[in-house]
Amino acid sequence: MTEQDFIPQSYQRKVIGGSVTWQAPSNIALVKYWGKKEPQIPANPSISFTLDSCKTTTTLEFKRKEPADKNITFELYFEGKKKEDFKPKIKSFFKRIEAYCPFLTDYQLVIKTENSFPHSSGIASSASGMSALALCVMSLEKELNPELSEEYFNKKASFLARLGSGSACRSIEGGLIVWGKHKNIENSSDLFGIKYPHKIHEVFHNYRDTILLVDKGTKQVSSSLGHNLMEGHAFAEARFEQAHRNLDKLRDIFETGNLKGFMEIVESEALTLHAMMMSSNPYFILMKPNTLEIINKIWDFRENSGLPVCFTLDAGANVHVLYPEKDVEKIFEFIKNELVAYCENEQYLCDRIGDGAKRIDN
Repeated sequence: MTEQDFIPQSYQRKVIGGSVTWQAPSNIALVKYWGKKEPQIPANPSISFTLDSCKTTTTLEFKRKEPADKNITFELYFEGKKKEDFKPKIKSFFKRIEAYCPFLTDYQLVIKTENSFPHSSGIASSASGMSALALCVMSLEKELNPELSEEYFNKKASFLARLGSGSACRSIEGGLIVWGKHKNIENSSDLFGIKYPHKIHEVFHNYRDTILLVDKGTKQVSSSLGHNLMEGHAFAEARFEQAHRNLDKLRDIFETGNLKGFMEIVESEALTLHAMMMSSNPYFILMKPNTLEIINKIWDFRENSGLPVCFTLDAGANVHVLYPEKDVEKIFEFIKNELVAYCENEQYLCDRIGDGAKRIDN
């Protein structure tokens, strides 16, 4: 599919007003994307676990404007309060999607959103937030054109979410999601995420993710700036090729349940992501001393216990501890006894692979 496939031709119905509510989860990338070009096109493909508990709930209220105008107008409430400082990002999102959702100018919009996790917890909410909003927009479009198929609905929702936050396109459906064109993954696209199409061993079902909140402060360098620094980066091309190779390696790993191979790739990807940050110009470090303490504790525990626990990192200091459900009792005991002490105020979140976004209203 191309961008043109997402431009609507006409609408079957006229909708005066209403509301819709969606819950959309965050996700954690296993193969990372770092570097992009406009409009939100990834420099390399990525694959992620869709999470379950870390999610955003968004309600979109819409009422047809009288008289009509050519502007997208909206009010924004976060956790019950008007949030003016969030509006520029949403305004930019609407501007990017207007060509694909021209009906938005016909309505006065009210957006009400909240997270299941503290906004200041250091967990990126852009993936869950933008995917939830994109799904609400798509539900309005489906009211205007009820014949939209579920497949088209999900693809366009992912396409729109990507224009708000790249990783948000991986938060529409559940399980393993691929975003970015890869020659050996059929139907993969730079424009939207797809469900991983190959065989997945049962050990990767219900995988756990305990998120250790090492630092809840604002990052010294935003992800958007970090992505931009990959342009002209000395190691960029080698990094992009590495991501493609790792996706190829994961096919056999996912099929056979090779946890050793899985852990090696996931940890290497996390450290490579941060290596790109440390070797960019200007260079920067987002890991904290306690991030490194946790990583070393995980390595020691894995060597001594033989249990398949590993870590991954986003563009920040927090640590995602990944492990199969069958070992949850022993590994979670280790996390509570040995790792939580390195978290800010001993805060952590327990999550697992989820089923994707859900519409929760009638």
